[in-house]
Amino acid sequence: MTDTSATVLVLHGAKDLRVEKRTVPAPKANELQVAIQATGLCGSDLHYYSHGRNGDFVVREPYCLGHESSGTVTAIGKDVSTHRVGDRVALEVGLPCRTCSLCLQGHYNICPSMQFRSSAKVFPHLDGTLMERTNHPAEMCHPLPDTVTDAGGALVEPLAVCLHAIRRSRPPSKEVVQISKSTGEGTAALVFGAGAIGLLLASSLAANENFTSIVVADIDASRLEIAASLGLGLKTVVIPRGDPSNPPPAKDAPQSEQTAWALSNAQNVAAKLTAAAALDDGLTVPGFARVYDCTGVPSCVQAGIYASQPGGVLVQVGMGNPIQTLPVGAAALREVDIIGTFRYDGHAYPAAIALLASGKMRVTEEKVVTHRIPLENGERAFSLAGKGVDEDGRPVVKVIIEGPSEAARASL
Repeated sequence: MTDTSATVLVLHGAKDLRVEKRTVPAPKANELQVAIQATGLCGSDLHYYSHGRNGDFVVREPYCLGHESSGTVTAIGKDVSTHRVGDRVALEVGLPCRTCSLCLQGHYNICPSMQFRSSAKVFPHLDGTLMERTNHPAEMCHPLPDTVTDAGGALVEPLAVCLHAIRRSRPPSKEVVQISKSTGEGTAALVFGAGAIGLLLASSLAANENFTSIVVADIDASRLEIAASLGLGLKTVVIPRGDPSNPPPAKDAPQSEQTAWALSNAQNVAAKLTAAAALDDGLTVPGFARVYDCTGVPSCVQAGIYASQPGGVLVQVGMGNPIQTLPVGAAALREVDIIGTFRYDGHAYPAAIALLASGKMRVTEEKVVTHRIPLENGERAFSLAGKGVDEDGRPVVKVIIEGPSEAARASL
């Protein structure tokens, strides 16, 4: 095996993307070389592109973004016996140490030595997958069946995030749901956010879990139209951007006044969402058994706590404000668990691939992947991903960057 050249999309700084040619070495003994067919753009990619940083992680050298990827095996390291040239795979790009206590307990997603491709946390930075070809450890390349498309393979990573969050939430059993229906209460789930993660999570709940009602809430009506069009019986609620009859206090008002207003507003939103869960079902729905916040927005987390039923669970999926004011007393008095999640553990990738292969997510995939852009047009892809709608007014949910066109390969 010899070195090869590949087209690479390189970030040099904020809004400075360049299409370059790099040499890709032959894969190491335990690696596969993969021709990347599809990579989905994530919120963290957009932060790096727009600001040259993602939180505390600052871009300090040119490197590649991208971590939601699928591709085709083109070469195999000498010690690999699990894959063959031509296999289609989804790349899991978090590289844990495999030796610490967390890894040995199966929690490698929170390994303190985790190296994650496309994150600027480590230096030198570890390149992501926005390139024509890349080498990757074979054990982190998950085979894709023929029933999963390349775009579907790029959705495995965000879907794994969703399935890990659902698993962490300990969804109610079928028996518990039946009991709740017999008492006229029902068992409902609430998803804040109708972006890619929210739509995938709500679809996963509809496909695999036993809730009597699933409500998706967002401030964007066009995204909620996508949720309603999935054919999964999801209910949607537009969260008002403001209530003219109850305007927020002035920005220079005392913090106590601002907090009191925010929590009062959150209770009003929670009441509206709870009422929507019972719509047409004839059930009282005392609150949501499970709430999944995919936004990270403090007002959503606050409303989610108030909207939870006694003994319910709120799962924090979205990465938003690092410091938030929450009605912890309202959670404690009703034993509402607040659970954090971070990426996914070893169960999630195989489960995500199996769910996509089942066909239950086919319509969701078609609706979530709204735009496909070739690698050489990466600037346009990132620009689109940072907007709510494209030039034609269509909602932008998930932008997929595909391999370079033949013309682009020939020109570089």
